[in-house]
Amino acid sequence: MASGDERAVAVRVTGRVQGVWYRGWAEREARARGLKGWVRNEADGSVRALIGGPAREVEAMVAALWEGPPAARVTGVEAQAAEMPQGPGFELRR
Repeated sequence: MASGDERAVAVRVTGRVQGVWYRGWAEREARARGLKGWVRNEADGSVRALIGGPAREVEAMVAALWEGPPAARVTGVEAQAAEMPQGPGFELRR
C-alpha cells in the first residue's frame, strides 16, 4: 500500500459484469478520476482491477464499481490493499 494520501487496491467484481461494457465503463471512470492502474476480464466471469491514486478518489471508484454501466448486475466487490500501479494512466487489458 502507498503512503500518505495515496492508496492502491486490487479489486474483484462479480455478477453480470462481462459482455455489458463493464471494463470500458471502469476505464472511463478511472481516467476521469485521475487514477492509474488497469482492468481486465477473468476466465471465471469476474472482472479484476488494480486501482491507485489519491485515497479519496480510489474509495469513490470502489464505491462506483458497485453500480457499473446500466446493463451490469454487480453482486460483489472485493477490495484488498495492493502495491501502487507502475506507470501513468489507466488501461483496459485483454
